[in-house]
Amino acid sequence: MGCPIANALEQVGEWWTLLILRDALDGFSRFDEFERNLGIAPNMLTRRLTSLVETGLLERRPYNARPRRYEYVPTQRGREITPVIVALYAWGNKHVAPEHRGVALVDDSGEEIDPVFVDRRTGRSLGESRARFVSGPAASDALVRRLDPDLRAERRRRSQDLDPDPATDDARPTA
Repeated sequence: MGCPIANALEQVGEWWTLLILRDALDGFSRFDEFERNLGIAPNMLTRRLTSLVETGLLERRPYNARPRRYEYVPTQRGREITPVIVALYAWGNKHVAPEHRGVALVDDSGEEIDPVFVDRRTGRSLGESRARFVSGPAASDALVRRLDPDLRAERRRRSQDLDPDPATDDARPTA
């Protein structure tokens, strides 16, 4: 698709994958730990771990010769997904009442933190910015058209001119 989000989701979009990575980044590395922590079926866990190794997010290392046992540890590439997992945590935590939160994110001192994401260049919070996606140098013609700001404004204007018909869910002109 030419979209980094689509490419990333191709590798980590299955929800078990992100939960396995979360646990691996939190120091769990053995099959039985993932299985116990996540309540995932062994066959599903095997498939997800194999996929994570194949995509270079985890490394499979032997830790016991007899019987042969392996641990799964994040690679550099796997560790680089930490901000994504923290962002999902922060977003999910924002929408759960404090008394219902089962997990807290703390720093080295043990104090709870509330992560924000900022633009490296400007220092502005991304949650408060008016950031938008624009086409890049390798964008297809279709992607360039989809992300064109003038065409977006035109599509937005046209959609505001339409009024959904509750009986059919079809859009009908308002005039």
